[in-house]
Amino acid sequence: MSRDRFHGRFEATGRECNWPGCDDAGEFRAPGGRPSGFDGPGDYRWFCLEHVRQFNSGYDYFDGMSSEEIFEAQSPLHGWAGATRAFRPDAGVDDVPRWADFSDPLEAIGARARAHVRERREQMRAEASGFNPAEQRALNTLGLALDADRKGLRRRYTELVRRFHPDHNGGDRSHEGRLQQVVDAYQLLRRAAAFA
Repeated sequence: MSRDRFHGRFEATGRECNWPGCDDAGEFRAPGGRPSGFDGPGDYRWFCLEHVRQFNSGYDYFDGMSSEEIFEAQSPLHGWAGATRAFRPDAGVDDVPRWADFSDPLEAIGARARAHVRERREQMRAEASGFNPAEQRALNTLGLALDADRKGLRRRYTELVRRFHPDHNGGDRSHEGRLQQVVDAYQLLRRAAAFA
């Protein structure tokens, strides 16, 4: 595909104009239904010169935006507030290896692969344990493993309540939020089918 840079014309064989009822060659690109974003540049519509002019005369980039969004989009700083996917340290992937911690890049890649395997095993063990995702989060809140029993649940709950309750720690109310999380997690888990 060659492109005439001066006119914006792409010369390609076999592409027809997307305008209904037009059989001319589609040599000019216009924004399509899917905008550019995470997965790439998006879709394009292809028009002949006459129809791309018609399309452009009615195209409104700001269509559907509120006045605040339009003002923000017109700012010279628009788009610079956050790092794009390509320039973020994780590049849109889970966690990047800390290359300085490894003498060989293959060690970093291997460590990452082992971490994925460990996560998958944990996930499979959690699914086999009979706990739903909310119950798994409650177990994490209490610091319990997936193989905990009812007696261990009660012991851990008592231990955490004594640690965080103001009556047991000299009137310190700074842990009330954590105490509420512990109580909510316990209330959910004591009725869990896995502890029945």
